[in-house]
Amino acid sequence: MYDLVVVGAGPYGLSVAAHAAAHGLDLRTFGRSMESWHAMPSGMFLKSEPWASHLSDPEGRYGLDAYAATRGVRAEHGVPLPVDLFAAYGDWFARQAVPAVDERLVGSVAPAAGGFELRTEDGETLRARTVALAVGVLPFLEIPGPLRGLPRRFVTHSSHHGELDALAGRDVTVVGAGQAALETAALLTERGAAAVRIVARARRLDWNTLPPALDRGLWPSLRAPHTGLGSGWRNRLYADTPGIFRRLPAASRERIFDRALGPAGAWWLRERFAAVGDVRLGRRITSATVTGDERLRLDVAGPDGTTVLETDHVIAATGFTPSLDRAGVLSPVLRGALRRVGAGGAPEVGGLFESSWPGLFLSGLLTAPSYGPSMRFVFGAEYTAGRLVKGVRQRLRAGTGRGLPGRPRTGRRASVPA
Repeated sequence: MYDLVVVGAGPYGLSVAAHAAAHGLDLRTFGRSMESWHAMPSGMFLKSEPWASHLSDPEGRYGLDAYAATRGVRAEHGVPLPVDLFAAYGDWFARQAVPAVDERLVGSVAPAAGGFELRTEDGETLRARTVALAVGVLPFLEIPGPLRGLPRRFVTHSSHHGELDALAGRDVTVVGAGQAALETAALLTERGAAAVRIVARARRLDWNTLPPALDRGLWPSLRAPHTGLGSGWRNRLYADTPGIFRRLPAASRERIFDRALGPAGAWWLRERFAAVGDVRLGRRITSATVTGDERLRLDVAGPDGTTVLETDHVIAATGFTPSLDRAGVLSPVLRGALRRVGAGGAPEVGGLFESSWPGLFLSGLLTAPSYGPSMRFVFGAEYTAGRLVKGVRQRLRAGTGRGLPGRPRTGRRASVPA
C-alpha cells in the first residue's frame, strides 16, 4: 500500500509529488504530464509573470527561470513567455523533481480498508493510505446552458482546442470576455477564419495594464505592491494570505470568489485583438439550434431585444466551475460524503488541504472557493504543495488515532491542524 497517490500531473500534481518525494514518502503519480498545457494552440502566451509561474519543489531549485536558462531564454518581468515553453518546463520539472510519472489516467478513487482503492484506465487496482486529487481544470469546464448537448462539430470549449487551423475559412463565434476568449478570437483571425466575433455578457472589455517595473522605488511599491496575481493591496491579500481567506465566513468567501480577478485581457494582447472587428457586449445566447444547412442559429438577447445570428461554430471560452459533481474520478460514495461550501458545490477544505474525508487531499481549482483566487492560477501551487504534504505526513502519523484513514467523521467539521 502506497503512502500517497497523486492523481494528476499538471502544475499542482507535480508540485505535490516533488514535495512528497523529498520527504521520502512511498509515492505514485498518475497522469499525462502538463496535458492541458500541451493541448493549447501554438502562439499562446502566459498571462502571468514568469516569476509567478514556478512549480514548487522544497529547495526551489527547479523554477521556470532555471529551465529557461537551459534553453537560452531569459524569463523576464514584463516579457510574456510562450505557453509551449511553459509546458516543456513542466515536463523538465517532472524529470528533475518527481519519481517516474505513470502516464495512465486514474479512472476511479474509492474508499477501502485502511485508505483508498484506485483503478487505472486499463483496469489495474492499487491501494493508498492517502490520495491527493490534482486533476486540473478540464473536468470542470463550463459551457452555457443553451449550448450544452450540441455536437462538438458545432460547439466546443476553448480548452478543447489544440491548433485552430481546422476553423480557417469558417464563421466562428467566441463566447466570453476573458483572456481565453480574447486570445482565441485573435488567433482565429490571424489564422484565416472567415469571420470571428465575440459575444459576451460583460458590458465592456477590461484589459490589464503593462506591469510596472519590479524596481520602482519605495513609495510606488508601497502604493501598489507586486504580487503573483497582479499589483495592488487587494491582490496582495489574495496572494499572500490564502489561510486567512479560508477563515472568512462561507458567504464572504463565495462572494469574493465570484467577483475577484474577473475577466480581463493581457496587456500584450490588446493590439492584436484590434483585428477582431465584431464585438457584441452586454449580450447572452438564449437558445441554439442546428439549421438544415448545418449551421447554428443563435438567439442572442441584448439591450435592444433579441437578435438572430447564424454561425458555423461556437467556442465557449466561459471558464470552469469547481463543483464536486464534475469530479467523476471520485466514487459516488466519496462525492456524496464530502462536505461542501457554497451554492456551487465545491468541497470544504481544511487547513492542510484535507477534505472532510480523512486522507483525501485536494488541490488546485477545487480549493479556490476555500482558499481564494490564487488557487485558480499556477501561482497557488507554491502555497499548496508543502502544506498539503505536511497534512499527508500528519495523517500517516495519526494512523488509527484521530480518525481512521478511509473512514469519514460524522457530525462535526474535519479537524485538521492549521
